Amino acid sequence: MLSLISQTLGVTAPVFVMLFLGAQLKRVGWIDVAFINTASNLVFKGTLPALLFLALLRTDLGTAVQPKLIGYFVVATLVSFFIAWAWAMVRCPREDRGVYVQGAFRGNNGIVGLALATSLYGDYGLSLGGVLAGVVIICYNVLSAVILALYSPSAKSDPWSILKSILGNPLIIGVVAALPFAYWHIPLPAWLLTSGNYFAQMSLPLALICIGATLSWSSLRESGALAMSSSLMKMLWLPLLLTVGAWWCGFRDAQLGILFLYFASPTAAASFVMAKAVGANHQLAAAIVAITTLLGVLSINIGLFILQWAGWI
Repeated sequence: MLSLISQTLGVTAPVFVMLFLGAQLKRVGWIDVAFINTASNLVFKGTLPALLFLALLRTDLGTAVQPKLIGYFVVATLVSFFIAWAWAMVRCPREDRGVYVQGAFRGNNGIVGLALATSLYGDYGLSLGGVLAGVVIICYNVLSAVILALYSPSAKSDPWSILKSILGNPLIIGVVAALPFAYWHIPLPAWLLTSGNYFAQMSLPLALICIGATLSWSSLRESGALAMSSSLMKMLWLPLLLTVGAWWCGFRDAQLGILFLYFASPTAAASFVMAKAVGANHQLAAAIVAITTLLGVLSINIGLFILQWAGWI
């Protein structure tokens, strides 16, 4: 149990450090609102698409592909999306529904989920988790673009406008552009990959600093009830439902463990970046990222302990 806690903290603690750093930099005046807007725009349009492109480039789509597991994961993602959406229509004011839904279903699988899967299951966790990460990147970004377009105050919600927002989303463009390179193993020059890595590695630090700079006690108080509701759905109710569903479908051992880690990962920092890009309630998005990351230290370890105790993994 102590080993699991240590592994989880090793992944989540740096996230909190960057959130705290962003809050302190804003407090001492080293960064301001103009920096936050510019940096968030850079992450959304440049560094994060590059990160997703390179992540998919390193994923071997021709191996470690398990259709049944991938199919369940896609169905589970859709189920979690529609459950969160249905609850948001009851729970949220209209203008916050997109952010609430995105926070409740979109996990940080590319960072937290993949890191924990690799830590627990070695190369098998890395290969299977990498394939799942490639699938989920597409699902998450398409569904997030749809829900944010429907409820963003500054976005049009007719079908053509939603389709354009999906096709023009830089994150989706980065994913689609990487698919032929990953599938056919098209090599890129080493200097280009190195330069791309330098650029892409700015994504998480910049996004987290902007989130930390946006957080304040007043914004947390204002969005507290909604943020906590979305966070509990993300970290408790949906992982419980989807993991039991995976067990019922016959998944066991490492397969079930990796599915649980992906279902139970905290909300991705990209949710803040996308919310800010479309003019949605980015303070609510920031609060959800912070709360789910904090809850993850406890909920992920308790979930793994219960699964091991039950003999399921």
